[in-house]
Amino acid sequence: MSSKQAKQNKRSSLRKRKFYRMEFYRTGNPSGFEIADDGPSLLDPGHLSDFAGPTPCVTFNPRGRRPLDSELWYAFWLISDRAKTVFEAVDPEAFSFVACDVQVSNGVWDGPRYWFCDVRRVLDALDEEQSRLNIGICDDPGSVDFGQKVYDFWGDVELVFNDELVGDAHVFRMAYAIDCVICDGALKDAWRSAGLRGMLFEDASDLPLIPRRRS
Repeated sequence: MSSKQAKQNKRSSLRKRKFYRMEFYRTGNPSGFEIADDGPSLLDPGHLSDFAGPTPCVTFNPRGRRPLDSELWYAFWLISDRAKTVFEAVDPEAFSFVACDVQVSNGVWDGPRYWFCDVRRVLDALDEEQSRLNIGICDDPGSVDFGQKVYDFWGDVELVFNDELVGDAHVFRMAYAIDCVICDGALKDAWRSAGLRGMLFEDASDLPLIPRRRS
């Protein structure tokens, strides 16, 4: 095989890589946990590594359901020890972690460790010409994004990413939609192979329809 054919095959393989938006279950009973002193809740997405406070204390309520392997909490995730193991195995450079002190009401916690988790990698990798979404300028003076480009995911959305810009990354935040976390099939498959619960993987090329609010 010539070097030219090898490069063409590599490009073809990269184009087949699928991407997913990482989301959380929106139904069911709320998990029974509380965070003392708000922990790192005031930090922006992608900045958990800036947390300099004391070890966050998580209290599990025995009458509530036990947290899943991943739970959304403000801008960050509360994850189990086995979820952390999967994330570190697939893409260790993408994440920041802060250990939690787990307590239970009227007892001693003898279960696995839990962590706050954050996706710290941010990529500007969207192929805007091939994608289907609304792109605008933030007009909210109170937003940190005021006057900057933003992606609008209301309506029928298809996200297409430039594989060369994504490179070896398996998970990242979108530069102009910082709350949106994208992963590829490697992370999705690793999560499911480990039998983890709490995360949804929505095909980025056919995201669920979100109706636009009427003004």
